[in-house]
Amino acid sequence: MMMAYGLFVFSLSTTAYQELQRQTDWRHPSQSRVGARPARQFLGQGDDTITLTGTLLPEFTGGQRHLDELRRMANEGKAWPLIEGTGRNYGLFVIERLSERKAKFFRDGAAAQIDFDLTLQRVDDDDRERLAVLDAATLRLVRGMFP
Repeated sequence: MMMAYGLFVFSLSTTAYQELQRQTDWRHPSQSRVGARPARQFLGQGDDTITLTGTLLPEFTGGQRHLDELRRMANEGKAWPLIEGTGRNYGLFVIERLSERKAKFFRDGAAAQIDFDLTLQRVDDDDRERLAVLDAATLRLVRGMFP
């Protein structure tokens, strides 16, 4: 396991990513002053964004159904924990964006290569109304995808 987003597992056999990019912002708004540089005040943490970029080769690795599962999770608008295979817990994240590019097609139109970018945005841990809840249907779906 490379990483888990809720019950969705990123691994070599499902949706392996080749790059993880993290951008963390801090808020320092400025106030203009006469004859001096603007004054700045630290207001705290800003956005924390993680982007996973990868290439799927459906003949050998995961494929479209795994990206469809991420879209289903994004449509729910819920926050899920993001945990690295090393055990590092990044916190609760929502899916902000998923883009895919398909290339090298088979005769039936299926793509032999799918490149994807998944952008996750951290939410406050105390935002309970956005926290995902596992139900029986979700557990059955995940068990079916990852036997």
